[in-house]
Amino acid sequence: MASARNQAIPTEHLSSLGKNSVNLCEYRVPSISTGLPFEVCVSQYEEDLDPRKYKCPGDFVIATAYNKVKEVSERLIKNASSPDLIIGADTIVAIDGTILGKPENKEKAINMLERLSGRPHTVYTGVVLNTGSSTIKFYESTQVYFDKLDPNVIKAYVDTGEPLDKAGGYGIQGIGGSLIEKIEGDYFNVMGLPLHRLCKQIREIYKDRFL
Repeated sequence: MASARNQAIPTEHLSSLGKNSVNLCEYRVPSISTGLPFEVCVSQYEEDLDPRKYKCPGDFVIATAYNKVKEVSERLIKNASSPDLIIGADTIVAIDGTILGKPENKEKAINMLERLSGRPHTVYTGVVLNTGSSTIKFYESTQVYFDKLDPNVIKAYVDTGEPLDKAGGYGIQGIGGSLIEKIEGDYFNVMGLPLHRLCKQIREIYKDRFL
């Protein structure tokens, strides 16, 4: 697996990007590995889209990420602020055609983990980049394989509180990582932000400044 450094924007380009105002719609841990200076502006968008209206989970997370960016952009413009780049993302877990978001309570977290136990599932993260004049949308998917989980292990993990704010009821970067047997795809995508693809898109946006 490539390190965060290998996936990041080359250091010789950071001085150019540092002159730009970059907003992230919510704090996501992998973003610190890009080396890109940014400010967090938490989206106030109410995530109320119906996933059943979308052909695939990837389309659903893109739509949610887009609405996050749209809300932040409109709010900043009203406040006489116009960043050069706004980045929004949304992550969900899908299994058996069902989308699992963040569990509302411990009981639902336990139910989610029991469903994921001993089986593969897919993590989708949709990303939207808006420069004001153009919008780039994409999603990444990663296959995650859970070990067969003992009910006592599930309960102990849920009691830590970690699952309650995580899509699918677990966090790969925390204690939840010990429940995972293997993954196929981008590790950072499971954390909530596919670094490699994101950095490639940012380089594409600003490629003329790097020549």
